[in-house]
Formats: sequence, C-alpha cells, structure tokens
Amino acid sequence: MEELLFHQLQSYFLQQYEKQIEAFDIQPTKPQFEGDLTLVVFPLLKIVPKKPADLAAELGNFLVEKVSEVEAYNVVQGFLNLQIAPFYYINLLHKIHQNPNFGFSTPNKTSDKILVEYSSPNTNKPLHLGHVRNNLLGASVANILAASGNRVHTTQIINDRGIHICKSMLAWQKYGKGETPESSGLKGDALAGKYYVLFDQHYKKEIADLVASGISEEQAKNDASIMQEAKAMLVKWEQNDSEVRALWAKMNGWVYDGFAQTYSRLGVTFDSFYYESDTYVLGKEIVAEGLEKGIFYKKEDHSVWVDLTGEGLDEKLLLRSDGTSVYMTQDLGTARLRYTNHPDMKGMVYTVGNEQDYHFKVLFLILNKLGYDWASQLYHLSYGMVDLPSGKMKSREGTVVDADALMDEMKTTAKTISDELGKLDGLSANEKEALYHTIGMGALKYYILKVDPKKRILFDPQASVDFNGNTGPFIQYTHARIQSILRKAKSAKPALDATIVLHEKEKTVLKTLGQFPSVITAAAKQYSPALVANYVYELVKQFNSYYQEVPILVDELQVQSFRVALTAATGHVIQKSLTLLGIDAPNRM
Repeated sequence: MEELLFHQLQSYFLQQYEKQIEAFDIQPTKPQFEGDLTLVVFPLLKIVPKKPADLAAELGNFLVEKVSEVEAYNVVQGFLNLQIAPFYYINLLHKIHQNPNFGFSTPNKTSDKILVEYSSPNTNKPLHLGHVRNNLLGASVANILAASGNRVHTTQIINDRGIHICKSMLAWQKYGKGETPESSGLKGDALAGKYYVLFDQHYKKEIADLVASGISEEQAKNDASIMQEAKAMLVKWEQNDSEVRALWAKMNGWVYDGFAQTYSRLGVTFDSFYYESDTYVLGKEIVAEGLEKGIFYKKEDHSVWVDLTGEGLDEKLLLRSDGTSVYMTQDLGTARLRYTNHPDMKGMVYTVGNEQDYHFKVLFLILNKLGYDWASQLYHLSYGMVDLPSGKMKSREGTVVDADALMDEMKTTAKTISDELGKLDGLSANEKEALYHTIGMGALKYYILKVDPKKRILFDPQASVDFNGNTGPFIQYTHARIQSILRKAKSAKPALDATIVLHEKEKTVLKTLGQFPSVITAAAKQYSPALVANYVYELVKQFNSYYQEVPILVDELQVQSFRVALTAATGHVIQKSLTLLGIDAPNRM
C-alpha cells in the first residue's frame, strides 16, 4: 500500500508542481488517531509553501479521488491520516495465500552478490558466548539479505596461525604428555583451549617471579622465557619448520572437528572457508606492492608501517621487524583474495565485534589507498559485546562461557520450565527431547537477535526461556497454537467477499502482515535482525489479542473460512520471520 501511495503522490507533485520527490514519510497511524496510514506533510512544505493543514487536505482529496483503496481521510495538524478500504485487506490476505514466499524476493543470476563473513574463530580455543552472538547475527543477516533479493555467499576466515596459536601449541608440547581428544574425552577445541589457559598461567607466574627478582613488569613480560619460546615457535612456523608445522596441523585438526560439532548445534553453515595460514602470504605481497608505490614505509628496525595521520588516524604496523605478519596483513590478503574469487561481488559484510571498529576503519582506508575500487563496497557489521551477570569474559583466564556448555544449559532450562508449566504434556520422550532443544535454541537466538546489533547485551538464560513476554518460546508457542487451530478447522481458504465486515482486531493483524515485505527491506538495509525479531513479536501480540477476543472456529462457514485464513497467514509469516532468525517454528508445544 505504501508503494502505491508513493507512486500516486510522486506523480501528483510532478504534474501539479513540477517537482520530483524521491521519498515520502508514510507510517502506520498511531492508535489514538483514526486511520490506517499517515503521511507526514511537514517535509513537503519546503517544496510547496502552504499551510500544513491545507496541503494535507489537498493531498487527501486527491488520494480519495484517484486511489480506490483510500476511502477517507482526516487531518491532524501536519499529518494526513488515511483510512484504507476493507477490500484492500481482504485482497492482501488472498495475496499472502497465493504466494508461499510472501515478503521474500527471489534472487536471480543478475541479482547483487554479497559476501557475509561471520564466526572467524581462532584455533586456540572453543567458541564462546561472544562467538554465539557473532554466528547468529551473521547467519541471520545473510538470511535477510537473501530474502531481500540478493545472492548471498557465507564465508569465514579461520585465524589458524599467530602467536596465540603458538601459545596453545607450546603449552601442549611442554605439559600435555601426549593428551588427545580421545584420551581426555574433551572436544578438540576445548582441549586446545585448556592449553591456552595453561600457557597464560605459567606466563603470569614467570612474570611474577621476574618482578620479584627486581626487574620491571614491562621488562618481565618481554623477558619471560615461555613467551620467548612462543615467539620463536611462530618464527619457525613462518619458516615452514616441519616439526612445528606437524604439531600445528594435528592440533588444528582437533579444533576443526570440535568447531563442526558446535556449528551443527547452532544451525549455521558456510559456503566457503579461508585460512589465515594461506592469506597472510598474500598480505605480505600487498605490503611489498605498497612499499614500491610509496604508500607504506619501512623503519630502521625493518618493520613496515602506513601513515594515516593525514586521515585523522595514526601510524599502523603492517609487518613486524622480524618479518612476521600482523592481523592487518592477513586481512589485506583475504580481502583481495575474496574479490579475486568473486569478481561479481557487489558487497562484503564483516561481522566483527565493536572492539575492532578502529581496525576496520584502517583496513578499508588502506585498501582505498592501494587503489582497489571495490574497497568502497566493504561494510563492518559492528556489534556490542555479550556480558554475563558475573562480568566480562576473558579467554586467557578461562572465564569464558563455552558455546557448547551454553547450549546444554539452554536445553536444560527449557526442559525445567516446560515441565513445570506442563507445556509438553502428552508428548513422547523423544518428542520432548527434540522440543527441549528447539525451545532452548529458539530462546537463545531470539534473546540475542532481538537486540540492536550495536548494543551490548547482558545475557540471562533463565529470562530468555520465559513462555511469556518478548521471548523466542512465546513466539514459538503462538505458532504451535495456530497450527492446532488449523488442524481443527474445516477450511483455510480465504473468503474473498468484499462485503465481509472486518473486526477491528482483524484489521490490525492484517495491517501488520502487510508490513512484512517492508520490514525485510529495512532489516537488509540496516543489517539488523532486531527489526524482524521485534516485528514478529508485535504480530504475535496482536494475534493473541485477536484470538482472545474473536472466536475463530464459528458455525458460519464464510466467517470461519476468513478467520481461519487469517490465522493461517499469520502462522505463515511467523514461521517465515523465525526462519530469517534461524529459529525453528514447532507445530506442537
């Protein structure tokens, strides 16, 4: 409806005032006013200098005369409230039933191709709660971009080399006594994480001993022998030392097996994988090119830098004095490799926490300086960290919330609350187990995705599994209730009799259903699953209010047919919305 109004208004201003207007502010009418859609007139007064009420009335008369769907209007100061005819909503319901992909745009060969990077873990520890937000956000954004008509390719860069990887390797070499995932009973990623923590414990003890001997803490950090050994191991790795490389391959293999299990439980997948161990070499080539062009410079210690002070930033290290790479080196190489592999790509989304905001400003700026025209198409999807009531997580100290343990806890919490409420009575033991997982994961995903990506989250597992309020289980339960109604109904075909009298709550639900396509478009433009999450919550609230007040399975067949059709359409849009968030919509709960 908004699109129809836009084209009519644009045509009117062109013919009447010879003015081309690219946007109109059309929004749902506020509940306290009569009407369905509201045109905000004030921005138009710069183009047509009239009194707000006069211009609003002029436009209202035009729309009532020219647009059959607009049956009346009223003016409140500078706001034009439009009343939409019932037949529009009845036709909308029919449209939803005719189109199983209502709201979704199907991409084709000419659609824009966008890469979405997410997860991108280090191979020295398991995925944790922060990674969970990263994966859920990236996967959902990929779903939304695809639903808005883009060709989407999901990818990740695995940080499989560097000093942090060598720390885990060295600690296992020194203290592991041959321990393996099989002998320990630990997932491979958890085993690597165990030795990363162990390295830090030995490192801190050595620093404390050196400080006690009379040297400064800063010097102790540099002189600690275990850190010197880790740095030496990194140099050997870059020199392709066979022993170091063999240990690296073995431990990374353990970690990849562990990651695969976690991804499967999270329900996320990837179309391609890039590895820092491959791309850092490409980054070195780019650094060499930048030196030749005079974009980068070399200091006396042979380290390579780029000066960004002219752009309001600072000097940035690109290669250490010993020739080893830094994160920026690898990211330069990965960026160019991706565009080489996907020359038709129109955009690239990096899903990375806001602690790296500066890093991506620098990365994009360097790529621009190097003359890559595709650098303008890069976007950093920056998101806030996830905190727990106990405070910030720290991997080195082992105070992280392991993603697998979190998913176990979510399932247990879902079981406890479901059993207390008797929500799953009558289901078999196997059906209950499957639903505990579905509810637990729905709770986790929705709790994280309903928050604007830029905001920090304080995660509360217990609150997330509440069956009431703005939670995943509340939305899942409403979908299951709708399926129960449909199983009892005689017909789900919409009655297209335009004379049918719409209940006000039916109209409210239909108006919200009609917003689904524009919500997907806005969510794609803003890279924000929160828009979808809060939309579906609003739809569920409205349907539940409708269900409480208006009987659906009535005797009059035509009325029942319409109400059942409305119920089915609501269930369909709820399911589609949850799919965009990566959440399953159960048929029974």
